[in-house]
Amino acid sequence: MKNLENGFRIESGMTTEKAAGRTTSFWRRPESILTLILLTAVPPAYAQTYPAKPIRWIVPFPPGGGTDLVARALAPRLGESGLRIVVDNRPGGNTVIGAEAAARSAPDGYTIFMGTNTTHGISPNLNSKLPFDPIKDFAPITRIASLTNLIVVHPSLPVRTVKDLVALAKGRPGQINFASSGTGTPPHLAGLMFNDAAGIDMIHVPYKGAGPALTALITGETHLMLGSLPATLPHVRSQRLRPVAITSMQRSTIVPDMPTVAESGYPRFEANTWYGLFAPGGTPPAIVDRLNAEFVKVIRTQEFRSWLMNQGAEAVTSTPDEFAAFVKSEIAQYGVLVKKSGMKAD
Repeated sequence: MKNLENGFRIESGMTTEKAAGRTTSFWRRPESILTLILLTAVPPAYAQTYPAKPIRWIVPFPPGGGTDLVARALAPRLGESGLRIVVDNRPGGNTVIGAEAAARSAPDGYTIFMGTNTTHGISPNLNSKLPFDPIKDFAPITRIASLTNLIVVHPSLPVRTVKDLVALAKGRPGQINFASSGTGTPPHLAGLMFNDAAGIDMIHVPYKGAGPALTALITGETHLMLGSLPATLPHVRSQRLRPVAITSMQRSTIVPDMPTVAESGYPRFEANTWYGLFAPGGTPPAIVDRLNAEFVKVIRTQEFRSWLMNQGAEAVTSTPDEFAAFVKSEIAQYGVLVKKSGMKAD
Protein backbone atom coordinates (compact mmCIF):
# COMPACT_ATOMS: atom_id res chain seq x y z
CA MET A 1 0.00 0.00 0.00
CA LYS A 2 1.23 3.49 -0.87
CA ASN A 3 -0.25 6.70 0.49
CA LEU A 4 -0.32 9.67 -1.86
CA GLU A 5 -0.45 13.30 -0.75
CA ASN A 6 -3.47 14.22 -2.85
CA GLY A 7 -5.80 11.84 -1.04
CA PHE A 8 -5.63 8.81 -3.32
CA ARG A 9 -4.65 5.41 -1.96
CA ILE A 10 -3.67 2.63 -4.34
CA GLU A 11 -4.09 -0.87 -2.95
CA SER A 12 -4.78 -4.22 -4.63
CA GLY A 13 -5.95 -2.63 -7.85
CA MET A 14 -8.37 -0.24 -6.11
CA THR A 15 -8.44 3.57 -5.92
CA THR A 16 -10.02 5.17 -2.87
CA GLU A 17 -11.16 8.81 -2.99
CA LYS A 18 -11.09 9.77 0.67
CA ALA A 19 -12.63 13.20 0.30
CA ALA A 20 -15.66 11.94 -1.58
CA GLY A 21 -16.02 8.71 0.38
CA ARG A 22 -16.25 6.63 -2.77
CA THR A 23 -14.31 3.54 -3.83
CA THR A 24 -13.97 2.80 -7.53
CA SER A 25 -11.93 0.37 -9.55
CA PHE A 26 -8.42 1.54 -10.33
CA TRP A 27 -8.83 0.37 -13.91
CA ARG A 28 -11.97 2.45 -14.29
CA ARG A 29 -10.17 5.63 -13.22
CA PRO A 30 -7.15 5.95 -15.53
CA GLU A 31 -7.56 9.70 -15.60
CA SER A 32 -6.72 9.82 -11.90
CA ILE A 33 -3.37 8.17 -12.44
CA LEU A 34 -2.70 10.34 -15.51
CA THR A 35 -3.40 13.44 -13.46
CA LEU A 36 -0.95 12.33 -10.79
CA ILE A 37 1.72 11.73 -13.38
CA LEU A 38 1.22 15.11 -15.03
CA LEU A 39 1.39 16.93 -11.70
CA THR A 40 5.02 15.97 -11.46
CA ALA A 41 7.89 17.10 -13.65
CA VAL A 42 8.76 15.08 -16.74
CA PRO A 43 11.24 12.39 -15.64
CA PRO A 44 14.77 13.14 -16.83
CA ALA A 45 14.98 9.88 -18.77
CA TYR A 46 11.73 10.64 -20.58
CA ALA A 47 12.81 14.19 -21.38
CA GLN A 48 16.04 12.87 -22.85
CA THR A 49 14.32 10.29 -25.06
CA TYR A 50 11.40 12.49 -26.21
CA PRO A 51 10.29 12.21 -28.89
CA ALA A 52 10.63 8.46 -29.30
CA LYS A 53 8.04 8.23 -32.08
CA PRO A 54 6.39 10.45 -34.72
CA ILE A 55 4.27 13.38 -33.57
CA ARG A 56 0.78 13.76 -35.05
CA TRP A 57 -0.06 17.30 -36.14
CA ILE A 58 -3.84 17.70 -36.40
CA VAL A 59 -4.97 20.31 -38.93
CA PRO A 60 -8.74 20.98 -38.73
CA PHE A 61 -9.05 21.77 -42.45
CA PRO A 62 -8.80 19.73 -45.68
CA PRO A 63 -5.57 19.60 -47.74
CA GLY A 64 -4.97 22.61 -49.95
CA GLY A 65 -5.87 25.46 -47.60
CA GLY A 66 -3.53 27.94 -45.92
CA THR A 67 -3.19 26.06 -42.63
CA ASP A 68 -2.44 22.81 -44.42
CA LEU A 69 0.22 24.42 -46.64
CA VAL A 70 2.00 25.95 -43.66
CA ALA A 71 1.89 22.74 -41.61
CA ARG A 72 3.26 20.65 -44.47
CA ALA A 73 6.02 23.18 -45.07
CA LEU A 74 7.03 23.27 -41.40
CA ALA A 75 6.81 19.55 -40.62
CA PRO A 76 9.83 18.34 -42.63
CA ARG A 77 11.92 21.29 -41.49
CA LEU A 78 11.55 20.10 -37.88
CA GLY A 79 13.18 16.80 -38.80
CA GLU A 80 16.64 18.27 -38.26
CA SER A 81 15.67 18.82 -34.62
CA GLY A 82 14.66 15.21 -34.19
CA LEU A 83 10.93 15.86 -34.42
CA ARG A 84 9.25 13.50 -36.85
CA ILE A 85 5.89 15.08 -37.63
CA VAL A 86 2.99 13.62 -39.59
CA VAL A 87 0.20 15.97 -40.68
CA ASP A 88 -3.29 14.61 -39.97
CA ASN A 89 -6.12 16.53 -41.68
CA ARG A 90 -9.36 16.41 -39.68
CA PRO A 91 -11.81 18.76 -41.45
CA GLY A 92 -15.47 19.33 -40.65
CA GLY A 93 -17.76 20.91 -38.11
CA ASN A 94 -16.25 24.36 -38.60
CA THR A 95 -12.95 23.01 -37.18
CA VAL A 96 -14.73 21.41 -34.21
CA ILE A 97 -13.97 17.84 -35.32
CA GLY A 98 -10.22 18.41 -35.47
CA ALA A 99 -10.11 20.54 -32.34
CA GLU A 100 -12.04 17.97 -30.34
CA ALA A 101 -9.74 15.19 -31.52
CA ALA A 102 -6.74 17.21 -30.36
CA ALA A 103 -8.30 18.20 -27.04
CA ARG A 104 -9.10 14.58 -26.22
CA SER A 105 -5.69 13.25 -27.18
CA ALA A 106 -3.23 12.13 -24.54
CA PRO A 107 -1.16 15.07 -23.24
CA ASP A 108 2.09 13.24 -23.84
CA GLY A 109 3.70 15.42 -26.50
CA TYR A 110 2.76 13.17 -29.40
CA THR A 111 -0.21 15.22 -30.57
CA ILE A 112 -0.09 18.88 -31.56
CA PHE A 113 -2.76 21.05 -33.13
CA MET A 114 -2.86 23.83 -35.71
CA GLY A 115 -5.16 26.42 -34.21
CA THR A 116 -6.47 29.58 -35.84
CA ASN A 117 -8.72 32.48 -34.93
CA THR A 118 -11.57 30.13 -35.88
CA THR A 119 -10.76 27.49 -33.27
CA HIS A 120 -9.60 29.93 -30.58
CA GLY A 121 -11.57 33.09 -31.22
CA ILE A 122 -14.67 32.62 -33.34
CA SER A 123 -15.99 29.14 -32.48
CA PRO A 124 -16.02 29.70 -28.70
CA ASN A 125 -18.32 32.68 -29.28
CA LEU A 126 -20.37 31.04 -32.02
CA ASN A 127 -21.10 27.74 -30.31
CA SER A 128 -21.98 27.63 -26.64
CA LYS A 129 -21.90 23.83 -26.61
CA LEU A 130 -18.41 23.11 -27.88
CA PRO A 131 -17.12 19.64 -26.89
CA PHE A 132 -13.93 21.26 -25.62
CA ASP A 133 -12.78 24.31 -23.71
CA PRO A 134 -10.49 26.51 -25.87
CA ILE A 135 -8.53 27.59 -22.79
CA LYS A 136 -8.46 24.62 -20.41
CA ASP A 137 -8.19 21.85 -23.02
CA PHE A 138 -5.23 23.32 -24.92
CA ALA A 139 -1.67 24.26 -24.03
CA PRO A 140 -0.51 27.18 -26.21
CA ILE A 141 2.97 26.68 -27.66
CA THR A 142 3.64 29.52 -30.12
CA ARG A 143 2.08 31.62 -32.82
CA ILE A 144 3.27 30.71 -36.29
CA ALA A 145 2.00 33.21 -38.82
CA SER A 146 -0.15 36.27 -39.35
CA LEU A 147 -1.78 36.99 -42.65
CA THR A 148 -4.18 39.28 -44.36
CA ASN A 149 -7.06 38.19 -46.54
CA LEU A 150 -7.36 38.96 -50.22
CA ILE A 151 -10.61 39.68 -52.03
CA VAL A 152 -10.49 37.59 -55.19
CA VAL A 153 -13.15 37.26 -57.88
CA HIS A 154 -13.80 34.90 -60.76
CA PRO A 155 -12.39 36.46 -63.97
CA SER A 156 -15.87 36.53 -65.50
CA LEU A 157 -17.08 39.01 -62.87
CA PRO A 158 -16.81 42.60 -64.21
CA VAL A 159 -14.94 43.77 -61.13
CA ARG A 160 -11.40 45.15 -60.71
CA THR A 161 -11.70 47.47 -57.73
CA VAL A 162 -13.59 47.68 -54.45
CA LYS A 163 -15.69 50.46 -55.99
CA ASP A 164 -16.62 48.14 -58.87
CA LEU A 165 -17.57 45.35 -56.49
CA VAL A 166 -19.75 47.54 -54.30
CA ALA A 167 -21.50 49.04 -57.31
CA LEU A 168 -22.20 45.62 -58.78
CA ALA A 169 -23.49 44.24 -55.48
CA LYS A 170 -25.77 47.25 -54.96
CA GLY A 171 -27.11 46.89 -58.48
CA ARG A 172 -27.79 43.18 -57.97
CA PRO A 173 -28.83 42.84 -54.31
CA GLY A 174 -28.91 39.23 -53.11
CA GLN A 175 -27.48 37.96 -56.40
CA ILE A 176 -23.73 38.18 -55.76
CA ASN A 177 -22.34 35.43 -53.53
CA PHE A 178 -19.09 34.89 -51.71
CA ALA A 179 -17.47 31.58 -50.79
CA SER A 180 -15.87 30.78 -47.45
CA SER A 181 -14.11 27.88 -45.76
CA GLY A 182 -17.15 27.34 -43.54
CA THR A 183 -19.73 29.09 -41.40
CA GLY A 184 -18.05 31.12 -38.70
CA THR A 185 -14.59 31.01 -40.28
CA PRO A 186 -12.50 34.17 -40.79
CA PRO A 187 -13.45 34.43 -44.51
CA HIS A 188 -17.13 34.23 -43.52
CA LEU A 189 -16.81 36.94 -40.89
CA ALA A 190 -14.72 39.05 -43.26
CA GLY A 191 -17.51 38.82 -45.84
CA LEU A 192 -20.12 39.84 -43.29
CA MET A 193 -17.93 42.73 -42.18
CA PHE A 194 -17.60 43.85 -45.79
CA ASN A 195 -21.37 43.61 -46.30
CA ASP A 196 -21.88 45.79 -43.23
CA ALA A 197 -19.20 48.33 -44.13
CA ALA A 198 -20.32 48.76 -47.75
CA GLY A 199 -24.06 48.49 -47.14
CA ILE A 200 -24.47 45.57 -49.55
CA ASP A 201 -26.11 42.15 -49.39
CA MET A 202 -23.82 39.44 -50.74
CA ILE A 203 -24.92 35.86 -50.09
CA HIS A 204 -22.67 33.54 -48.09
CA VAL A 205 -21.86 30.09 -49.54
CA PRO A 206 -19.94 27.92 -47.02
CA TYR A 207 -17.63 25.04 -47.94
CA LYS A 208 -15.68 22.53 -45.87
CA GLY A 209 -12.34 24.27 -46.01
CA ALA A 210 -10.46 26.83 -48.09
CA GLY A 211 -9.45 24.23 -50.69
CA PRO A 212 -13.03 23.31 -51.69
CA ALA A 213 -14.10 26.97 -51.52
CA LEU A 214 -11.33 28.04 -53.89
CA THR A 215 -12.13 25.18 -56.25
CA ALA A 216 -15.74 26.34 -56.39
CA LEU A 217 -14.62 29.91 -57.11
CA ILE A 218 -12.15 28.87 -59.80
CA THR A 219 -14.81 26.81 -61.59
CA GLY A 220 -17.28 29.70 -61.47
CA GLU A 221 -19.64 28.12 -58.97
CA THR A 222 -19.30 31.24 -56.79
CA HIS A 223 -18.42 34.87 -57.54
CA LEU A 224 -15.79 35.87 -55.01
CA MET A 225 -14.02 35.08 -51.76
CA LEU A 226 -12.20 36.92 -48.99
CA GLY A 227 -9.54 34.25 -48.54
CA SER A 228 -6.12 34.16 -46.92
CA LEU A 229 -3.13 35.26 -48.97
CA PRO A 230 -1.35 31.88 -48.70
CA ALA A 231 -4.36 30.10 -50.18
CA THR A 232 -5.41 32.66 -52.81
CA LEU A 233 -2.11 34.11 -54.06
CA PRO A 234 -1.03 31.07 -56.13
CA HIS A 235 -4.33 31.24 -58.05
CA VAL A 236 -3.86 34.96 -58.62
CA ARG A 237 -0.39 34.36 -59.99
CA SER A 238 -1.74 31.68 -62.33
CA GLN A 239 -4.45 34.17 -63.42
CA ARG A 240 -7.25 31.81 -62.49
CA LEU A 241 -8.55 34.45 -60.07
CA ARG A 242 -8.48 38.26 -60.17
CA PRO A 243 -7.39 40.20 -57.04
CA VAL A 244 -9.35 43.24 -55.90
CA ALA A 245 -7.97 44.37 -52.51
CA ILE A 246 -6.41 43.15 -49.27
CA THR A 247 -8.12 43.38 -45.90
CA SER A 248 -5.29 44.66 -43.69
CA MET A 249 -5.07 48.29 -42.61
CA GLN A 250 -1.77 48.83 -44.42
CA ARG A 251 -0.53 47.52 -47.74
CA SER A 252 1.33 44.25 -47.60
CA THR A 253 5.03 44.00 -48.42
CA ILE A 254 4.15 40.78 -50.19
CA VAL A 255 1.78 42.43 -52.68
CA PRO A 256 2.71 46.13 -52.34
CA ASP A 257 0.75 47.21 -55.42
CA MET A 258 -2.51 45.79 -54.07
CA PRO A 259 -4.73 48.46 -52.47
CA THR A 260 -6.42 47.88 -49.12
CA VAL A 261 -10.15 47.97 -48.53
CA ALA A 262 -9.41 50.71 -45.99
CA GLU A 263 -7.86 53.01 -48.57
CA SER A 264 -10.64 52.19 -51.03
CA GLY A 265 -13.26 54.10 -49.10
CA TYR A 266 -13.72 52.09 -45.89
CA PRO A 267 -11.00 53.40 -43.55
CA ARG A 268 -11.87 51.27 -40.52
CA PHE A 269 -12.13 47.95 -42.33
CA GLU A 270 -9.65 45.25 -41.26
CA ALA A 271 -9.87 41.43 -41.31
CA ASN A 272 -6.76 39.34 -40.65
CA THR A 273 -6.06 35.70 -39.78
CA TRP A 274 -3.49 33.93 -37.59
CA TYR A 275 -2.14 30.39 -37.21
CA GLY A 276 -0.77 28.96 -33.98
CA LEU A 277 0.50 25.76 -32.41
CA PHE A 278 -1.14 24.04 -29.44
CA ALA A 279 -0.80 20.79 -27.50
CA PRO A 280 -3.57 19.08 -25.51
CA GLY A 281 -4.19 20.67 -22.13
CA GLY A 282 -2.07 19.10 -19.41
CA THR A 283 0.95 18.49 -21.62
CA PRO A 284 4.00 18.73 -19.32
CA PRO A 285 5.68 22.16 -19.39
CA ALA A 286 9.03 20.60 -20.28
CA ILE A 287 7.53 19.20 -23.49
CA VAL A 288 5.73 22.46 -24.29
CA ASP A 289 9.00 24.35 -23.85
CA ARG A 290 10.86 21.86 -26.05
CA LEU A 291 8.27 22.17 -28.82
CA ASN A 292 8.29 25.95 -28.50
CA ALA A 293 12.07 26.12 -28.78
CA GLU A 294 12.23 23.83 -31.82
CA PHE A 295 9.36 25.45 -33.71
CA VAL A 296 10.47 29.01 -32.98
CA LYS A 297 13.97 28.20 -34.17
CA VAL A 298 12.65 27.02 -37.55
CA ILE A 299 10.00 29.72 -37.93
CA ARG A 300 12.63 32.43 -37.41
CA THR A 301 14.99 31.12 -40.07
CA GLN A 302 15.33 33.37 -43.10
CA GLU A 303 14.57 30.43 -45.36
CA PHE A 304 11.20 29.73 -43.77
CA ARG A 305 10.33 33.40 -43.35
CA SER A 306 10.97 33.88 -47.05
CA TRP A 307 8.85 30.85 -47.86
CA LEU A 308 6.00 32.25 -45.76
CA MET A 309 6.29 35.64 -47.43
CA ASN A 310 6.07 34.01 -50.84
CA GLN A 311 2.87 32.36 -49.64
CA GLY A 312 1.43 35.64 -48.43
CA ALA A 313 2.05 35.32 -44.69
CA GLU A 314 4.38 36.84 -42.13
CA ALA A 315 6.22 34.78 -39.51
CA VAL A 316 5.19 35.46 -35.90
CA THR A 317 6.49 33.68 -32.79
CA SER A 318 5.77 33.96 -29.08
CA THR A 319 6.38 32.31 -25.74
CA PRO A 320 3.67 29.96 -24.44
CA ASP A 321 2.56 32.61 -21.92
CA GLU A 322 2.42 35.35 -24.54
CA PHE A 323 0.39 33.13 -26.84
CA ALA A 324 -2.00 32.22 -24.01
CA ALA A 325 -2.67 35.90 -23.33
CA PHE A 326 -3.16 36.56 -27.04
CA VAL A 327 -5.75 33.76 -27.33
CA LYS A 328 -7.76 35.19 -24.43
CA SER A 329 -7.79 38.61 -26.09
CA GLU A 330 -8.95 37.08 -29.39
CA ILE A 331 -11.87 35.32 -27.72
CA ALA A 332 -12.94 38.62 -26.16
CA GLN A 333 -12.67 40.58 -29.41
CA TYR A 334 -14.55 38.06 -31.53
CA GLY A 335 -17.23 37.90 -28.87
CA VAL A 336 -18.09 41.52 -29.62
CA LEU A 337 -18.15 40.91 -33.40
CA VAL A 338 -20.27 37.74 -33.28
CA LYS A 339 -22.77 39.35 -30.92
CA LYS A 340 -23.14 42.35 -33.20
CA SER A 341 -23.70 40.18 -36.28
CA GLY A 342 -26.28 38.00 -34.56
CA MET A 343 -24.61 34.99 -36.19
CA LYS A 344 -25.25 31.51 -34.84
CA ALA A 345 -23.71 28.13 -35.63
CA ASP A 346 -25.55 26.03 -38.21
